[in-house]
Amino acid sequence: MKYIQFFIIPLLCLVFVGLVSGTASALAPSFSSEMIRVAILKGADAVTLEGEGLLALDDSGKAVPLELPVVFRIERGRVQTGSRSSRLFRLSAAGMLRVNGKSYRGLIELSSQHGKLLVVNELGLEQYLVGVINSEISSTWPMEAIKAQAVIARTFAVAKRKERSKAFYHLESTVMDQAYNGSDEEDSRAVRGVVETEGEIVTYNGSAIQAFYHANSGGRTEASQNVWGVSLPYLQGVECQYGLTSTTSSWEQTLSLSRIESVLKMYGITDIKAGLRNNRGRLKTVLLVTERGTVSLPATKFRMAVGSTVIKSTNFTVRVEGNTALFSGSGYGHGVGLCQYGAKQRALDGFSYVEILAYYYPGTRLSKLSDLK
Repeated sequence: MKYIQFFIIPLLCLVFVGLVSGTASALAPSFSSEMIRVAILKGADAVTLEGEGLLALDDSGKAVPLELPVVFRIERGRVQTGSRSSRLFRLSAAGMLRVNGKSYRGLIELSSQHGKLLVVNELGLEQYLVGVINSEISSTWPMEAIKAQAVIARTFAVAKRKERSKAFYHLESTVMDQAYNGSDEEDSRAVRGVVETEGEIVTYNGSAIQAFYHANSGGRTEASQNVWGVSLPYLQGVECQYGLTSTTSSWEQTLSLSRIESVLKMYGITDIKAGLRNNRGRLKTVLLVTERGTVSLPATKFRMAVGSTVIKSTNFTVRVEGNTALFSGSGYGHGVGLCQYGAKQRALDGFSYVEILAYYYPGTRLSKLSDLK
């Protein structure tokens, strides 16, 4: 979907620029003007916004009178608040904007998508990254691990912004892209990690890489072609014994066969077996023995169907006892790219963020975003 374009009268445009600049300077005056658009709510029936000095414009650029708290909902395919309706509303505030009680910097845009509310946060790229740090890892981790996370999150965002340049937003705020919970979890160490790597991205042949990352590799990272069918030279998998020092490196899960049947919409399962494994040790297939025969299911599809936080990786064994499946596995996530817990341990052992990134993305280099233009 292409961006909805509309014109804002000069005076109100200046007001918006002033408000956004004010919130940016409160965080870090040196941050660049690079912007990013993040979908923070999709499919909502209603949303409540608050903020000091709240200003709203409709799709024609007209100011909309507001009474706090402001509730927006969908009526006949348009966004409505009070007696005013529009295809789209853009809001800013003198300080933070609060969406359903959660704080955000920058602008908030509300539109109707498929009969539901879509809420997009438009803000500076570096501001966004500060909100990503404690959503993805912990700012209590070693600073070099935080810097590595800042660089790969920036690289991931830049690549997605280019890929989705004609879409209504660049990123989702969930693990579908990368986790982002607004400004409530910002702190000085998160800011430091972003500031000290400002504008840095990982590149290959002069372009931002597909900077995939995950929580824990379970001992070795995965090759991109084994997960998405696309071979990338810097994502062929590396050994990662550092990740094994974390408690997240191994897991166990017990599920009833009836629960698995319900999510797979496949009934009469009597047994579940591990199928073939790929060259990195993860399962390629899961065999489901049913009353009508055996069905082979891609392991990645099985994991996502059952739940990626339930079956934490495709590196597992399974046995069935009665009506219960017992899973035992290692690693957390798809396994491609940087292992977050591995990066943490490497930082504790004295490696710099530059060395950490070079290890997990071999053949790449650290570049400045400004140099790519």
